[in-house]
Amino acid sequence: FEYCRNRWISLQNYLTNGMLEIDSNLIENSIRPLALGRKNYLFAGSHDAAENIAMFYSFFGTCKKHDIDPLRWLKFVMDNIQATPVKNFKELLPQFINRDLI
Repeated sequence: FEYCRNRWISLQNYLTNGMLEIDSNLIENSIRPLALGRKNYLFAGSHDAAENIAMFYSFFGTCKKHDIDPLRWLKFVMDNIQATPVKNFKELLPQFINRDLI
């Protein structure tokens, strides 16, 4: 009751505004992979391994954001990285990749 009493105005806002969500499950579900990743980094074996895992989480998250299949993107990068000059590596990143190629 104390919780409700201290937040009574906010609770009334929820009741009068149909756009407010009753819970935060959608947000919690969207950040769950990040939270699991943080926990997994503790068991990566070394600091360098944890940085590599974090890098791949970032790549795959960027793929998801740009509606790119991460497996197809990674295969494309692995097949083409040797033929790509270092100055053009940026073109292999998910947000800059030519989607017609993958």
